[in-house]
Amino acid sequence: MRAQFVLSEIGVGLRRNLTMTFAVIVSVALSLALFGGSLLMREQVGTMKGYWYDKVNVSIYLCNKNDAETQPACARGAVTEDQKRQIRADLEKMPIVQNVQFETTDEAYKHYKEQFGKSPIASFLTPDQMQESFRVKLRDPAKYQVVSSAFAQRAGVQEVEDQRKTLEPLLNLLNGMNIAALLVMALMLVVALMLIVNTVRVSAFSRRRETGIMRLVGASSFYIQIPFIMEAAFAGLLGAGFACVLLVGGQYFLVNNWLVHQIDVIQFIGWDAVLAKLPLVLAIGLLMPALAAFVALWRYLKV
Repeated sequence: MRAQFVLSEIGVGLRRNLTMTFAVIVSVALSLALFGGSLLMREQVGTMKGYWYDKVNVSIYLCNKNDAETQPACARGAVTEDQKRQIRADLEKMPIVQNVQFETTDEAYKHYKEQFGKSPIASFLTPDQMQESFRVKLRDPAKYQVVSSAFAQRAGVQEVEDQRKTLEPLLNLLNGMNIAALLVMALMLVVALMLIVNTVRVSAFSRRRETGIMRLVGASSFYIQIPFIMEAAFAGLLGAGFACVLLVGGQYFLVNNWLVHQIDVIQFIGWDAVLAKLPLVLAIGLLMPALAAFVALWRYLKV
């Protein structure tokens, strides 16, 4: 097989179907960019879960004097020193508990002021209105219910709160965005495959005289088909290259130069995660159009 002939045939095919080739490149680029973005989004959600779930605690809020008058769970009165000692001792005996920290009302007031100091309510709060609490770090955050069932009904306990609940809406939103991106990617992929099939069929039809002559002189089917397959593979590879540019640009401009400075409470994925996805995107961009072209030639065009 002469490489020069094959390359010339590829060039002829790309020039004759320039607009459709451009549409293939754009469709492949967008679909693979969404595919790579979905993979990165899934990794980002996993990173956030690992980062935050490692930091969140189970909080056991204790009753104060105000709660004794307003909260049904504290109807037996404010927590006593004996109750606090017993709660700490029972927590430290539990195998799932990694460590226990006690937060006083003064410390709770200080933390509240640091986080919500600009809130109008903050100016009316006093330390005695805050609740004492135990901050419990679990070895396995998924076993929150074990702590909740053991202490929720204890005398002196106002509430047992799993701080993971505050993260669930954000993580669910990111998962929903990831699913939406995958659905759009699938739609774009179908469009790209249809364009590839039609481009190959049009290209083969426009060169039916050349392929007929090649058949008459004894050329094999594979020799006749290889230029069409390589045309599709080349267009797909260009689209995959543009998809890689989009992913790298998104990481550089959107994440590193904007989101990192706007949201400092999230640990974003780094370049290692992005660069690890680029070979996969390029491989799919090369192989998917080539396979689609091969099937189109075998199924529709008996060249």
